[in-house]
Amino acid sequence: MARMSASYVFIQNGLFVTALVTLVLYTLRPAGRITFSPTHTLELKGLAILAILFAHIGYVLLSDDRFLYPLSTLGGVGVDLFLFLSGFGLASSALRREGSLASFYVRRVTSLFPALWIALAVTFIADWILLGSQYSVAYIAQSFVGYFPQADVWTDIDSPLWYITLILFLYIIFPIVWSKRRPWLSAICVAMAAYVLAYFAPFIFPDVAHLYSLHTYAFSLGVLGAWLASRYEQQLLRARDSLRGIMRIAALCIIFAGVLYFAVNSAVGTPFEQYGNLAIAGFIVLFFAIKTSHSSFLIVLGMYSYEIYLIHWPLLSRYDVLYENVPFAVATLLYLGIFLVLGYVLHSAVTRMRPYAMTLLSKVI
Repeated sequence: MARMSASYVFIQNGLFVTALVTLVLYTLRPAGRITFSPTHTLELKGLAILAILFAHIGYVLLSDDRFLYPLSTLGGVGVDLFLFLSGFGLASSALRREGSLASFYVRRVTSLFPALWIALAVTFIADWILLGSQYSVAYIAQSFVGYFPQADVWTDIDSPLWYITLILFLYIIFPIVWSKRRPWLSAICVAMAAYVLAYFAPFIFPDVAHLYSLHTYAFSLGVLGAWLASRYEQQLLRARDSLRGIMRIAALCIIFAGVLYFAVNSAVGTPFEQYGNLAIAGFIVLFFAIKTSHSSFLIVLGMYSYEIYLIHWPLLSRYDVLYENVPFAVATLLYLGIFLVLGYVLHSAVTRMRPYAMTLLSKVI
């Protein structure tokens, strides 16, 4: 794809950002008084998948990385948000209810693998029929068990799936080190385990070690965040309610300016990348915690964010026809619609399958 003129890219960026902001603002609805509700989580997941999509489109798929800049610099932030929300969700659930180790693993396996298996099966079959691509039996088998030691954007079945191996490791570790009496200690233990994995990753997963080292602490910070939110919920609510009118607007504007500053002055490629991404993720979580409205558009994206994560890169990297034939802004909006539809279809299929999978797995365990 030829490099486009600066004016073309500027116009396409303007059109797309205008359309995206309009969608978010048009779908705003009043929020409740809960400090960090499931709706907040879905919104943040929606924002996280947008950040990852923009990074993959702007920096990998297209030859012109000026399109979607600086939104495209936030791909690592999107991954950190997913990890933070996973840690937050697991810890919040564990604080509310007791459960056996077996039941924990049943829930995690059935929430992670059915969608992965369907997405992989469709991709392997499509590549074989439409592209003539063939993969070894060993490669297919390791993919279906969630082992992705490589992340080549053009030769692997789905390079973003390196994340699956990392989150599986964290899921295995979490219930082992979890303490309902001392969640903060559990967060430290998870952080230490993730640090050990990142330290030894160059010897075990040399092709993805740099990715593990960039996302070492986000999950454990989510565990810590869940403990703080549960312990200081009333204080957090009072602090949120104390921000009224112009004070709330000013606080939101300052936080937004911080995110924008770090996005434009990105630490990507520097020794401070992990900490820069965590800082931006922290700003974003704070922004969502104190705002008083929810975007239905982001919520819907969040509902299908995992499914979109599984399907977006094979479709973009091997079957893209839109960016070659229509303006970038239009292509990106169309892809968002396509991903939402496919995500809904995959989510619906998994929802029907999951009760049977849970029953079967419970009997086995």
